[in-house]
Formats: sequence, C-alpha cells, structure tokens
Amino acid sequence: MPFRFDNSYARLPDAFFAAIEPTPVSAPEMIRLNHRLATELGIDIARLDSPESLAILAGNQLANGSEPLAMAYSGHQFGGFSPQLGDGRAILLGEVVRHDGVRHDIQLKGSGQTPFSRRGDGRSALGPVLREYIVSEAMAALGVPTTRALAAVATGDNVLREGLMPGGVFTRVAQSHIRIGTFQWFAARKDHDSLKVLADYTIERHYPEAQHAENPYRDLLDGVIERQAKLIAHWMQLGFIHGVMNTDNMAVSGETIDYGPCAFMDAYHPAKTFSSIDHQGRYAFANQGPIGHWNLSRFAETLLPLLDDDPTQAVAEAVAALDAFADIHRTELQKRFTAKIGINDGDVDDWNLVEGLLAAMTDGEADFTLVFRHLSDALDSRDDETVTRLFDQPEAIVEWLSVWRARLYDVDRDQAVALMRRTNPVFIPRNHRVEEAIAAGYDGDFAPFHRLNEVLQQPFTAQPEFTEYEAAPADNEVVRATFCGT
Repeated sequence: MPFRFDNSYARLPDAFFAAIEPTPVSAPEMIRLNHRLATELGIDIARLDSPESLAILAGNQLANGSEPLAMAYSGHQFGGFSPQLGDGRAILLGEVVRHDGVRHDIQLKGSGQTPFSRRGDGRSALGPVLREYIVSEAMAALGVPTTRALAAVATGDNVLREGLMPGGVFTRVAQSHIRIGTFQWFAARKDHDSLKVLADYTIERHYPEAQHAENPYRDLLDGVIERQAKLIAHWMQLGFIHGVMNTDNMAVSGETIDYGPCAFMDAYHPAKTFSSIDHQGRYAFANQGPIGHWNLSRFAETLLPLLDDDPTQAVAEAVAALDAFADIHRTELQKRFTAKIGINDGDVDDWNLVEGLLAAMTDGEADFTLVFRHLSDALDSRDDETVTRLFDQPEAIVEWLSVWRARLYDVDRDQAVALMRRTNPVFIPRNHRVEEAIAAGYDGDFAPFHRLNEVLQQPFTAQPEFTEYEAAPADNEVVRATFCGT
C-alpha cells in the first residue's frame, strides 16, 4: 500500500465524526497523479502508480490502516448559521506523517453519501475536481498556504446537476480539515468537554508552542487570527477571490481550503465577485479582510468557555485578540503590495501610491496581473507604453508612472525589478483557461488540463512557448460567474 497511515483524528471521541466507507464507482480512470506532492509526503511513487492505488483513490478499495470517516462541523453560510453541516461528499481516509513530523490528511471528495449529505448524492461532477486540482496546485506554486491536490480520478459514472455530467473523485491533502465550523459544532451544542478536546488537539497538531503559554487557548486564538490575516492579504496580492468564505470554509491551520466558486480577477475592481450565489457581494474582493475578521469573531465566540472562567474576562480576552486582526492584515497588505511596485518595507506614503495605482486600474479597466507584471518591464526599459496600453484610458496612468519613478529614483533599479518579478506572477489560473480545460475534460480530452497544470508550476518565470496563457481573455472569453459544483 502507498500510504502509511497514523490516524489521530480517528482516535478522538465518536462525537467528532461518523465512520463511513467510500462508495465504489463503476469504471475509475486516473486523470492526473501529483508525483511532486507524493514525494514531499514520502509516498512511494511506484506503489502509487498501481491499479491498487487507483482503486483506493477512486473509493473502490480501502488501504491497509485506513479508518475512513466524515467529519462533523457547523458553519455560518452567507451570514446564516447552519448547526449541522459536516462532510456531505468527502471522506477522510487517514493521515500520513511527513519526514519532518508534519501530519497531513488524505481525503477523498466526491466519494459518496455520508450521514451529513443532507439529501445530496455525495458525488462530484468532473468539473469541480479539475478546477480544485488546477487552482490548489497553482496556489501552492505561487507560495500561498493551501490544501493540495494528490489525484484526480474519473469515475465512469454520471451525476445529476444541471443535467447528467461525468463524475470524478478528487484526493485532497491538508495539514488538517479542522475548520472554524468544527469548533462551532461543539459550541452550538454547549458540549464544552468536547470543545476542550478539540482545542487541545488543534494546539498539539498546529500550534504546539501554545502548550507552554500562560493561556494556551488565547495563544491558539492569536495564532489562528495571525495566520488568517496574513493568508487573506496573500490572496489579495494575487487578485484571488475565494468566493465562499463561510466559517466552514476557513481552516484553523491557516491553509486555503474549499476551491468552489473561486476565481482570479482579470480587470481590477475592488467590488468584483464571481460566485453565482453571492448575490449581495458579501465575499467580493475588497470584503475579504472584513469577512475574515467576522469569521474569526465567530471562532473567538466558540472559545469563550476556555479563555477564562469569568465570562467578562473571557470576552475581554477575545476582543483583545480580535483587535489585532486589522493591524496584522493592513501591515501584511502594505508589505505585499508595495513589493509589487518595487519597494521593500514601504511606508504610508507608499501605500497611498499603491492605492493610486489601483484607482487608475479601476478607472482604466486594466488587467490586475498584467499591469503589475509589466511595471517591472517599464522600470527596466523606461518604456511606459508597455503599461499604458493595458488601460482603456491611458492618461489615467501616465502621471502615476511619473510619480512612481520619482519615488524609485534612489532605489537600486536591478533590485527593484528583481523584487517585482518574484512578487508579480506571469501566469495565474485565468478563468477562461480553467473553463477551457474543464470543457475539454467533459469531452474526454485532458490535454488542456495537463498543459495548464504544467504552465502554472512556474508562475513567476516567462515561458515563451506559452505566452497565450499570459493573456487576458478576449471579450467573448470573459468568465462572469463561477459555480460551487455541489
């Protein structure tokens, strides 16, 4: 067997999960296997590339040592609380421990019904499998903390969504699948004993330094807040919109999780949304920081019984921790966005310069990724046209370029160019390219899917043979809405 499981979550009390085996599929076929990730996890590639492993990754066979389960959790979805959610179409097979001691979950998505399916079929269409594989691996290559893709499998079975569609199973790898909603599950039931077990388990697995703190649970809260504040800033640096930032879609490990109606912006606009179900713009690009803070406030509420025996003091601890979010997020945003314009350790005036560029991009309907990437070319060659041609209203950016060059007058040009080129990607998972790969996959052609994955493994490197993947979409290629896939 390719996996050497050591299943710590399965050793927790029964209230944490439902034991359930995957439902077999009729004709599994491997689409893509992530050899790079398998090597990182210490998985034997030869054994992974076998018929037995295909059966495991399709849900048709259990690996030795696997203790499959569906995790219980609640969650706020678009602001409304659902007390019972849980893994309705995902099953945790077990955990592997990497050579450095870091533990990772191996989970199948689309592997059949569970006790949490809520009348759903527990399956996944092929499209969401391909999308999550592409975007999660692209995010990893971009340096963003994220869940990972180990495998994509076609099932040979159809699922009913808008119509009959080919099905798939996705193998997701995560440092854990513990969510804010997992804590909400026990808080909603006032099961404080289980809540403490979960908090202690989370500390041991993700925040071991908190074990030695004066108040380990306050230290846990501080740690989750810091990781999420920095994570969301990292998303925004890249123009990424998660699309469905419900509390059950926020991992306490600080990894990006649940790539449903996610998207990268083409033309920049702070109010941009893609998710077909986000009718009010709750999870728009610029709202991601405030929504992160809101979600973390719900997390803090779950920890109140653990923060202090005195309810008043517990609230004070939670408020003090949450008050740090804005400064952490703002500082991280400033650091990341000033680096995008070639400035290390920028100050408030430099942030104003960033905001001026973003305003010009909004007015000029300019492509977020292309503008930032070509700024380095403009600085290197002093050719403004490489940037101005990206704006519908070029005059909106000419004055800004002059002010920017004046700011960088005393900065080493080579260092500034190098900083921008390692900060601003050439390639992102453009929505129209992702949709192109999905559409071809539904027709049985996975060549575009494989090619896109390979291009995105080197996002900061110019690849002249793949220049078409740099380009913004033509008018007839623009993707205006993305879908969850459930």
